[in-house]
Amino acid sequence: MQVFGPNELAADVLNKDLCIGCGACTQMCPYLKSYKGKTSMLFSCTRQQGRCHAYCPKAEVDLDELSNFLFGKAYEGSPLGSYEKVMISKAGPKMISGNFQAGGTVSALMTRALQKGQIDAAVLTDWKGLFPIPKLVTRPEDVVPCASSKYLTSPTVSMLNKAQELNYKRLGIVGTPCQLTAVAKIRTNPLKREDFKDTVGLTVGLFCTWTLDARNLVKYLSARGDVEKIKKLDIPPPPSEILIVTTADDEIKIPLSEIRPMIPHSCSICPDMTAEWADVSVGVLEGRPGWNTLIIRTEKGAKLIADAEKSGFLITDRMPKESFEHLLTAAGNKKVRAFRQALKEGCINNADNGHAALRVNPAVIKGMRIEPEEDHVGHT
Repeated sequence: MQVFGPNELAADVLNKDLCIGCGACTQMCPYLKSYKGKTSMLFSCTRQQGRCHAYCPKAEVDLDELSNFLFGKAYEGSPLGSYEKVMISKAGPKMISGNFQAGGTVSALMTRALQKGQIDAAVLTDWKGLFPIPKLVTRPEDVVPCASSKYLTSPTVSMLNKAQELNYKRLGIVGTPCQLTAVAKIRTNPLKREDFKDTVGLTVGLFCTWTLDARNLVKYLSARGDVEKIKKLDIPPPPSEILIVTTADDEIKIPLSEIRPMIPHSCSICPDMTAEWADVSVGVLEGRPGWNTLIIRTEKGAKLIADAEKSGFLITDRMPKESFEHLLTAAGNKKVRAFRQALKEGCINNADNGHAALRVNPAVIKGMRIEPEEDHVGHT
């Protein structure tokens, strides 16, 4: 994994509109700040290498390196990534009720992990008005208030950086694919620091096809009513094609065609729909309200699921065949679109100038029947 400095981060990510506002580059120095979903470089910096660049999920992401680190094998480009089992789940009878999105699986898992002591703190995402903000919780009862999907850019990983400075030893984090790509990069110790310690004890991933620019959505919704009254955002599974905004007084349905222009450009080159770098990944299950799709990827994740089910925090069932096939199709299509767009923009492998957003074995691209120009494919 190649590591450069803040000047390259600015040139290759910030200035190319590839920043996704995940927060991986903040809470480490005073030069980079996040505000309402926007990351800005306040001062110039001449470091040749920096954690800001090393941790960024849009700069020099070597998919083989991450896959070998987490799963012990090269990146294959399969629709769902590496996994042990796919099933469905929902919060069990021991889980307190809350403003869950779908089945409440994520809240149940993080609550149980804290209760059991598998982690000593959890990095979650809360609200400040309508803007998502990172939150560090140490008590099981503080998980549920952070429940519900945000659908907006959030600097969640910044709290992981802060928590590591506070000397937490076993951190759990819930994040989207881009956020957990940053977490995976952090865990590889890309700067090869001798004092580095991997403090991440659990990663729970959230399915994500795209997110929305928080500032633009707030501006859009403010023109339609009082955003302070908004209680929940929801995008039901296809073929609904709507954003449901639940307020204290009403439920507003907005066609996705009206909000798609607010999707950050960065989402177009993201090949990961199901949070492939997590211990377990969770998404909405099509056709069965109140249930989640659950992907178990690691032994650590499998043990947590077994314990959560045994202790009454989780209920699981078999994945319907039709739902699994739809999941494979959706995740595979996103991967193909992303690699095709990355090739078009010249930000994959990039043999010419040595800087790339993504690095992947060209054989994976060819195996997906994407026909890039030869000079775009480059070499890993």
